[in-house]
Order: sequence, then structure tokens, then C-alpha cells
Amino acid sequence: MNIRRRILFSVAAAATLAAGLTAGIVGTGAFAADRFITVASTTSTRNSGLYDHILPMFTKATGIEVRVVAVGTGQAIKLARNGDADVLFVHHKPSEMKFVADGFGIERKDVMYNDFVIVGPSSDPAKVGGGKDAAKALSMIAVAKAPFASRGDDSGTHKKELGLWKTAGVDVKAVSGSWYRETGSGMGATLNAASGMNAYALTDRGSWLNFANKGDLKILVEGDERLFNPYGVIVVNPAKHPHVKKADAQKFADWVVSKEGQAAIAEYKIKGHQAFFPSAK
Repeated sequence: MNIRRRILFSVAAAATLAAGLTAGIVGTGAFAADRFITVASTTSTRNSGLYDHILPMFTKATGIEVRVVAVGTGQAIKLARNGDADVLFVHHKPSEMKFVADGFGIERKDVMYNDFVIVGPSSDPAKVGGGKDAAKALSMIAVAKAPFASRGDDSGTHKKELGLWKTAGVDVKAVSGSWYRETGSGMGATLNAASGMNAYALTDRGSWLNFANKGDLKILVEGDERLFNPYGVIVVNPAKHPHVKKADAQKFADWVVSKEGQAAIAEYKIKGHQAFFPSAK
């Protein structure tokens, strides 16, 4: 294992332990072991199964292996800022734009989108089912003091959730540990916790579709435009970190927004449902 890989895995492991996250390393096999790029990305893309579908296509077309470090968006951005990735592929546009503005990324490109949904027990103690106003639903959950499982991990999903609580006028820090439970984990682990507690949760639709342990949970709130969930790709700037594999990283960024890459994203389905929708301009 070379020095850069040892550093990458050490940083990812340390960050995982510190933040209580479960980091997922996704690769495309030993096809191109001597030619690879590292992508800092989200647990939602990993949990949905998207990478298992599209990365072998990219490797076959280019000969470049992709090694994904799947953590929350906040931690993925930290890894990229530290130079421990060649590409950033996440889903919190304000943070992504700041990453570029600060000189750590070359350019942000729209890749795809899906949406967030609020899931909860079929008994729906807060009576939010069928609503399309996510902030109002969260307010009703708070009034009912119904269990809510939050990722609490600075991920893109967590950032979205906190923004919705703010819109709802609810200070979740003040109630943390009561009806509001922070898992400090990825989407899959948080959904497992919600299923075990019969709690509400905010999740991206792709992770939800691919989640097997739904128990009594179902989608209760969807369709609010504030639940829109865009993903972007950014090549890490070699001016900040000269060891970045810019040429191969750019090939990946260009491929995911190309006709071939966008078609690969569009054709990925989970149980007959399209998980992501291409959005490259």
C-alpha cells in the first residue's frame, strides 16, 4: 500500500471513529489497480447501490478504477480539502460552492438529483401523513414529541434536516436526547434506528428504496420543493494539492455528465423505481 493510500485510509478511519460514522469504501475491483482515483462521496450514493451500477461502466470505458470513500457530505468535503481525494461527489450545493470559492475545487458541475422524503410509523402519531409541507410536518412532530431519528453527522441529509427544523422554528439542540435522537451514523444505520424505535426520519429517496429493514415505516411526506436533492461533482484543485490526479479525475467528472454517464444514471432503478435523475447542463 503506498503512502497516499495509507494516509487516506488512516484519515477516513479516524474521522469515522471521531464522528461515529460508518465509512464505506467502494471500488471497481482489481481491473486497473495501478491506475485509480479516489472519490470522496456520500453514504446515500453508496447505500442506493448507484456506484455498483455506474462505476464498472466508467472503468471499462477508461481503464481507471474508482475508489470511493463514502461518508457524510461534511466529512467528504473535509477529506477533499485535506487532499485525500481527487474528486468530490456530494449533495449540499452551498457547501460545494464554498469549496470551489475557497479554491479547493476547480468547478462544480450538476450531475443528478432525487428528493428527500419524511418516513415514519404507519400509526403516524404526529398526523403528518399525506402532507407536502416538510417544515409544517416537522413542527407537528415536535408538538407531538414523537420520536425522530436524525443522522446528526453533518452530512448533506443532516444539513437539509437542520434547515427544515429552522424553518419550522424548532430548536432541536434543546431537545436532543429526548424525543429527538441523533445517531451520528450514516443513512442506513439511521433508518435502522428509526425502524427499531418506530420513529420519524428524513431520508433521501434512493437510500429508502434500497433499504430492506423498513418494518412499520412508510413514506408520509413528499413533494415539497424544499426536499429537492441535487448532487454535484468537483475535481479537487491541484494548485492546493499537487498530488491530485487531475487528468484522470477530470475524465471521471466529464464522464458522469456525458451522454453515456447520464444515461447510466438514468437507467439505474431500485425495485422498478428510478433512483436518480440526470441534470447535467
